[in-house]
Amino acid sequence: MPNKKLHRLAAGTAAVALGAGALTACGSSDDGAESGPVSLTYWTWTPGMDKVVDLWNEGPGKKQRIQVTVKKQASGDTLVTKILTAHKAKKAPDLVQAEYQALPTLVSNDALADISADVDGVKNKFADGVWQQTTLGSDAVYAIPQDSGPMMFYYREDLFKKYGLTVPTTWDEFAGTARALKKKAPDKDLTTFSANDSGLFAGLAQQAGAKWWTTSGDKWKVGIDDAATRKVADFWGGLVKEGAIDNQPMYTPAWNKALNTGRQIAWVSAVWAPGTLTTAAPDTKGKWAMAPLPQWSASKDVTGSWGGSSTAVTTDSGHREAAAKFAAWLNTDRDALTALAKEGGIYPAATTAQTSEAFLKPPAFFANQPDFYPQAAKIAGTTAPSAWGPNVNVAYTSFKDAFATAAKNRSDFGAALKTMQDDTVADLEKQGFEVAR
Repeated sequence: MPNKKLHRLAAGTAAVALGAGALTACGSSDDGAESGPVSLTYWTWTPGMDKVVDLWNEGPGKKQRIQVTVKKQASGDTLVTKILTAHKAKKAPDLVQAEYQALPTLVSNDALADISADVDGVKNKFADGVWQQTTLGSDAVYAIPQDSGPMMFYYREDLFKKYGLTVPTTWDEFAGTARALKKKAPDKDLTTFSANDSGLFAGLAQQAGAKWWTTSGDKWKVGIDDAATRKVADFWGGLVKEGAIDNQPMYTPAWNKALNTGRQIAWVSAVWAPGTLTTAAPDTKGKWAMAPLPQWSASKDVTGSWGGSSTAVTTDSGHREAAAKFAAWLNTDRDALTALAKEGGIYPAATTAQTSEAFLKPPAFFANQPDFYPQAAKIAGTTAPSAWGPNVNVAYTSFKDAFATAAKNRSDFGAALKTMQDDTVADLEKQGFEVAR
């Protein structure tokens, strides 16, 4: 993450377009010592968060005279834009839920407070790779991890057995499995390469060791077209070109049908996949199994991350310490985490919660795999560190455009990756950032 000089530079150049909108909530205005009850506002999109916050308000919050009001919001870029718009008017809420890849944009625009002095002892509750996403590689702490999306390999256990396939532990074995299935059942595919969800590709690159955004002195370095990511792009592009896997996007009626009928028999996804399969492939309940993501080296044990968010305190809040206390409680307290899992359906980032009572039983869709959550917790602990920058939205949009065309035409994924790199660099320079070449 860039130093303070780059923070100040970025504060004058928004990394996402700031849309006009009503500021429906605002942070506290008290900048001095607390003289009475504290009221905090929290923007979040997590379902059932109001019920979780009630536990705080009726328990530790009541004792500490800190009350939190939930304001439900949209997620993604819509919320980032709304936060930046509110911050520009110095009326951002006290707390916000933010996806990990959005943190550099919010920090660069001076919208998030460093709460490192207020959350001592929290770091050891999280896997190193997850915690790093909220520090941006610095000594600061810009948020507390809330949920995570460790990546895994899902496969139709019954069809793997039918076709005599072995669950791949390396990507070379994965390619061999895709080819073996094609020979035995030409009408079926192991999986598809999809260009309509940038997070999947980012997570795969992360697992391979990619660092898409780093800094050199006062300059940003963009490494999207680095050796690690090229390895990932060439691997998937090669399988698409030879027809060993499908090239259609995910989340479409055709994709749902392919999963539901066994036309596709595996899916590289994340811990939240059971929920998606429940609606996408309802007829396959109890027929899937989960395994660790295939590795680039048999001697390594690392996974990427696809999804996840954090709880951050804004610089507009006049009650940073109180807000940080709530953020830490929300994401480390056992009762809070159990409620988050039950009410919000999230997979908590805190390692202690991943083996709590909320995860004693496997997802209903995976009742045939009793060790689903113990295995998921083990995999989550191997999450690789990531490197996000202030214009993730631009990189993701470029990915969808360039890779969608490459996948559809079964053409060069390397050229698509270069386009993604060039678009990201050009946008940083347009925004006024210095970029190292």
